[in-house]
Amino acid sequence: MGFACGFLDHWQNLVTVRRRLALLLPLALLTFGSAGAEGPARAPTASATAWAIKISPPATPAVTTPVVVSPPNAAPAAGSSFSYPGDGSIVSVQSTTANATTAVETNAAANSESVVTALSLFEGEITADAVTARASAGTGYSGAGGNANGSSVTNLKVGGQPVADGVSKLALGDWGQLTIGTQGADRSAPPGTEGYRGFVTELDVRLTADHGGLPASSEIQIGYAEAAAQTAPPVSVTVTTTTTDTVPTTDENPSAGDAPRLRPKQGGPQESVPLMLHPKLTAGRYVFPVYGASSYIDTYGAARSDVTYHHGDDIFGQLGQPLIAVADGTVFSVGWNKVGGNRLWILDQQGNQFYYAHLSAFSTAATNGAHVKAGQVVGFMGNTGDAEGTPVHLHFEVHPVSLLYLGYDGAVDPTPYLDAWKHQQDLPFPIAAGWAPAVPGGPSAPEPGAILLGMNDISTADGLDPASLERALTPLKASALMQTLVPTVPAPTTDLGRG
Repeated sequence: MGFACGFLDHWQNLVTVRRRLALLLPLALLTFGSAGAEGPARAPTASATAWAIKISPPATPAVTTPVVVSPPNAAPAAGSSFSYPGDGSIVSVQSTTANATTAVETNAAANSESVVTALSLFEGEITADAVTARASAGTGYSGAGGNANGSSVTNLKVGGQPVADGVSKLALGDWGQLTIGTQGADRSAPPGTEGYRGFVTELDVRLTADHGGLPASSEIQIGYAEAAAQTAPPVSVTVTTTTTDTVPTTDENPSAGDAPRLRPKQGGPQESVPLMLHPKLTAGRYVFPVYGASSYIDTYGAARSDVTYHHGDDIFGQLGQPLIAVADGTVFSVGWNKVGGNRLWILDQQGNQFYYAHLSAFSTAATNGAHVKAGQVVGFMGNTGDAEGTPVHLHFEVHPVSLLYLGYDGAVDPTPYLDAWKHQQDLPFPIAAGWAPAVPGGPSAPEPGAILLGMNDISTADGLDPASLERALTPLKASALMQTLVPTVPAPTTDLGRG
């Protein structure tokens, strides 16, 4: 806009000079493609595929359970038992399910899942209680990404012996090989876009010799899920220039339109935009905030009706799924509000803050001022607050200490942290110990803290206002914590507190 306005001002000055000098020369004609009329709007894309079982003998067509592909938005393929051949001597299962969904709006999301229960291969030589394959992909402010979180095999046994966790390949006598949890990802995309395609095959049996009625080179795959997403292609702008003649101008003063009008005024209000920063968190061990199978995509920076943009990621799971502390730290601002529902914050020992929203209930460890260890259960997944009626999920935010002076807009994209953090396998105490307010915001809920200055979107007490945090931690002595929350030097003007 600044360039376009400056050019028009300059062109008008040129016309005025020409008129004064009575120069009867042709005017310069320039045509620019309009930034708002480049053609039809571009949109991101998403796709998902899932199937439960595939048996591929050499030189013959494969036998497979129903394949679900989205788009179109197909219904889940749920079956009862499956046997191959009819007597189940090669493959026998109690049930199979395959599901694939996609959604495309400002961003794109894809999720797929296949589940097999009570698996038996070759009349019990290989067994498992359940095989689950999950894949997720999506686009967000920082591009495209995905994961295979939630994929697993329960109680896998070979020859009657349990297979240890972490084993990815296993020899099957002298007749084959078993591969567990095969995953792959492809990030190739057309120029100007970012893409992600990820897949998982949870169990893969390849025969190196004839066995159990199948010839050598046969393959049995159990549990397949695939998800892909790609950002919208860039909008093309056509610029054509036609000049019949030029006339020098005698006006040596640049027009006001040549000034950088879009720059924020010194000391004035700054535009609220997502931050492309990922400060290192160094308070010790960090773990993933959800216990058990879950899925998430990068939606940081996406448009939201109740806030300027999405300040975190949504992690989807099951109602009542345990939520755990991501680090050793202090719990504060435990309570309820109309947007976050049941929500709490955790302050780690470095001063970084982590926000959990839409909980169905809190654990007994979730009290203001309580000290928790990484991996300790603090609540349970739900959809309270403005998430009522949406799929059950945890809204999770990361607020690094170096960016707290920016207030609520100091939140950074949590996806790189979530991708790196280890998933907890063992809970430190019984997960059933918990409670939920009888009435949202009622007297049975913890007393909320003070309102965050200038904000009314997420939390009624989130600690970004140090006084709010101090009140939430009363009667604890919080002066030491305050030192990590209040910058001791003026906020930097060029690097947003990076370092």
